Amino acid sequence: MVKLSYTLFAFLASNDVASAFMVKPKAFGSSTQLQMSTILTPKDILWTPSHKTGARDEQFGPLGQYCEDLYTVARRKTRSVSCGPISFGSEHPIVRQTMATTNTADVDATIEQVMRCADKGFDLVRVTVQGKREAKACLAIREGLNKKGYDIPLCADMHFQPVVALMVAEAVEKIRINPGNFADGRKDFEEKVYETEEDFFSERGYLVEALQPLVEKCKDLNRCMRIGTNHGSLSSRVLSFYGDTPRGMVESAIEFADICRSLDYHNFVFSMKASNPLVMVQSYRLLAAEMYRLGWDYPLHLGVTEAGEGEDGRMKSAIGIGTLLADGLGDTVRVSLTEDPEFEYEPCNRLAEIAESRLAATNEDSAKRQAAVKKYVDTRDITSFKRRQGDLPAQQEGDAVDVRGFLHRDGSVLSVVGPEMFSKENVQYLYKELGCKTAVGMPFKDIATTDSILLRKVPPSSDTVARTGIRRLIEVSMGVIVPAEELEKDPLPNAVALMDLEDAIACGGKLPAGAIRLAVTIKGDESEESLAKMKELNPVMALLNIKEDLSALHASRRVFEILKKEEINVAVIHQFKTDTSDSNELALQLGTKVGSQLTDGNGDGVMIDHTGSSSPFSVDFLRTTSFSLLQGSRMRNTKTEFVSCPSCGRTLFDLQETTASIQEATGHLPGVTIAVMGCIVNGPGEMADADFGYVGTLPGKVDLYYGKEVVRKNIPNEQAVDALVELIKEYDMWTDKEEVEAEETVAAA
Repeated sequence: MVKLSYTLFAFLASNDVASAFMVKPKAFGSSTQLQMSTILTPKDILWTPSHKTGARDEQFGPLGQYCEDLYTVARRKTRSVSCGPISFGSEHPIVRQTMATTNTADVDATIEQVMRCADKGFDLVRVTVQGKREAKACLAIREGLNKKGYDIPLCADMHFQPVVALMVAEAVEKIRINPGNFADGRKDFEEKVYETEEDFFSERGYLVEALQPLVEKCKDLNRCMRIGTNHGSLSSRVLSFYGDTPRGMVESAIEFADICRSLDYHNFVFSMKASNPLVMVQSYRLLAAEMYRLGWDYPLHLGVTEAGEGEDGRMKSAIGIGTLLADGLGDTVRVSLTEDPEFEYEPCNRLAEIAESRLAATNEDSAKRQAAVKKYVDTRDITSFKRRQGDLPAQQEGDAVDVRGFLHRDGSVLSVVGPEMFSKENVQYLYKELGCKTAVGMPFKDIATTDSILLRKVPPSSDTVARTGIRRLIEVSMGVIVPAEELEKDPLPNAVALMDLEDAIACGGKLPAGAIRLAVTIKGDESEESLAKMKELNPVMALLNIKEDLSALHASRRVFEILKKEEINVAVIHQFKTDTSDSNELALQLGTKVGSQLTDGNGDGVMIDHTGSSSPFSVDFLRTTSFSLLQGSRMRNTKTEFVSCPSCGRTLFDLQETTASIQEATGHLPGVTIAVMGCIVNGPGEMADADFGYVGTLPGKVDLYYGKEVVRKNIPNEQAVDALVELIKEYDMWTDKEEVEAEETVAAA
């Protein structure tokens, strides 16, 4: 095969594949069987120049932009990729999709579930295909759906078996392949040694051999493909050469794309999924940046894999997916929850709606808010992650209380409290709401206790009960932040005085009587000169409360850019205002709007400020939600971290029931991460961040892992949770619930 120039390939890539059509399945082995005229070798592929040697920089220039516009929200321009009756790409609405949890071989059950998903509003449903039996079932599923009037496209989730992928391509509109195991076989962690990059490249032959037949068939049948890299299932080859990194994920996908492009096949999308939102965001941004400099325009499928269930699953998904959608990246979305697929629709649809509402091109109000942000230069480096670390409160001579606990080194949670909460009948309840332990009625801080509170109105000094309650919190190093004008009326000893930055500048940071420290509010419209004066004021923290007529995303980024330029290390707390009464909406909005800052490494904590006439949420709920945000952003761990995959046809046990049992048994172990995996496909790899793994390997049997190493095999399901507890104890990471409570009581006393 003659190699084509990049110019010609760019021309080919700019022309969309034929328009979509509804699949009409044919019997396996029919006339759609592929006749390949040319068998390619690695020498026939136009490989993207090497990243490591600098050849890519020499040919295409340095890595540059990663999104369409740094200062407005605009969708990245992507080609149209056809998938039956729908299309992916920037000219089309964001596609909402999910994955069936039924056994694909159970045709009737799968048809019924796919129809329920379609009725719910999903645009596409993925089904798992383990072997020939499931591939044949897909043919019957497609036919059954067509007969019932459902043209919703199906995507076959393929791992390990290129031959089966060829079969199922005749039945479904889309094939998902995983570069980590499509050609490399089952996952292992064998250390490979490559002396040179040529040694690494020399093994590309089997990639070409495995992928070419499927590409040719997809071209012939006008099928779509997803090149879906997973952080947890990179091949041993890629892991050995690039490490467990976003760069490895991107290069793995590019290799497969090079083969597709060399065969003049462009009807594909990319994904870069990970269970860690920070890794996921960096990987997608890196891939987008590579596509910009290479001149590629393939759509992106967004997802945080193994997100889990409930609020935590929604929070992690919102942090990762919401951050990228705010960048204008993403053409289709799947929210992976350990729940029935129908329950994935609301968060999936809502994240897409939030993204679409922020587009400057289609939303006049959003365009105005983005344009109203003062000019700044965005210097973020999306190729690496480094968290900005604000200064913690330092003890000074003469301080009457310990101020060092007003903020936390791993991220702070602030709570808004009303003065009525300090009444005699409420104060003990408030201590618990703030996450305090109590001994003989006295509050003490615990692992997930609010660090500081915002008290907009102070009980009068004549109210000795309320003042005593406040004093007891301050004495255990909880900051009490009060507007300066309130303190001027009625001083509160050792309070933190809150002022707008401009007011603090005007008074030279002078504190009201009795106040121990200064905190300032930043609204986002301050001049660079005003922000620079924080260095002189030296506040203990800044509450970032962006004005409603400004884009919070861009105004916040501007503030952090100025702080970086001026070398101001004040701790910045995101003040998130909301009036929602829906807990799921709260998680999605918080993850999207504040999570997008934390994934950039900007921010030292969060304070949820409910602005409605009355909050439907307790102080306790808002506190735990805040801690979930910090944990999902990989800042502060205050509870056991669960990496839990969504169920699918490969799952070998009841995932929801088992996950609940494991959470009940181990949920009191902060700092411990447990992965619950229904099958072996992504198990060992997705457990890269986990201490322990619980993985289905055979029907009714479970393997237990410590890190990436299997240490217990073929444990019956009914014994596996107890065996997991014993394993945690064996590695000295276990504490009995009773011991935890007893130790806390002794410490408090």
